[in-house]
Amino acid sequence: PQDVNTHRFRSKTRNRVTKLSFWFKMYLTKLFNKSDLLRTFSTSTQCLLPKADPRQAELMARSLPKRAPLEGVRDIVVVSSGKGGVGKTTTAVNLAVTLAGQGQNVGLLDGDIFGPSVPLMMNVAEVPLVDDRNRMVPPVNYGVKCLSMGLLVESGPVVWRGPLVMSAIQRLLKGAVWGPLDILVVDTPPGTGDVHLSLSQHVPLSGVLLVSTPQKAALEVTRKGAEMYRTLNVPLIGLVENMSHVICDNC
Repeated sequence: PQDVNTHRFRSKTRNRVTKLSFWFKMYLTKLFNKSDLLRTFSTSTQCLLPKADPRQAELMARSLPKRAPLEGVRDIVVVSSGKGGVGKTTTAVNLAVTLAGQGQNVGLLDGDIFGPSVPLMMNVAEVPLVDDRNRMVPPVNYGVKCLSMGLLVESGPVVWRGPLVMSAIQRLLKGAVWGPLDILVVDTPPGTGDVHLSLSQHVPLSGVLLVSTPQKAALEVTRKGAEMYRTLNVPLIGLVENMSHVICDNC
């Protein structure tokens, strides 16, 4: 399979994300120090969203387990969208590879249990090794530690219910040797389901980067996803408008 460096479309996308990743790197540095930038940016972005019901937020907060940080991981960033096919994985892969190229220690977790595509895009196929503490050791390519359900199961479909999905996410998160990492990028499946709730409940998330296409249908669903993360007190880093225009290679 073609990897992220050789595929022409992905290479163009990678070049376009370089400026975003530079700002993203600086933002995360300030985010870790809890600077005024986080409060200012989050407030200005979230003011565009409808206000969440405070009673709903209180009930959700009561049901959340205590979040425990991942050993050796400084920041965890989720790439998310309500719609499928908008370029979440492309954005997550290019962001991770670009940040690694800038000297950051980066990991990439494929949170799409049913349709994992990170192994293909990262050109990784080997099964993770296991250390003496029964923890998975993520394989590395392009300077990025990668872990995906696609590396752990056969080529057949994964047919699981919610509890098994949440258990798998916890295993990928806490049953692997991620550290030392500056940033762990998590590529999530479409929607606002078990994976997203499991992530927000069990580990402290530094922020969420939303991806959408300019169509109204995609934007409306993405808005609902942003409201969910706001209710869960996850900072909104920003919105990537993907595929906003098409450039013909033969024109």
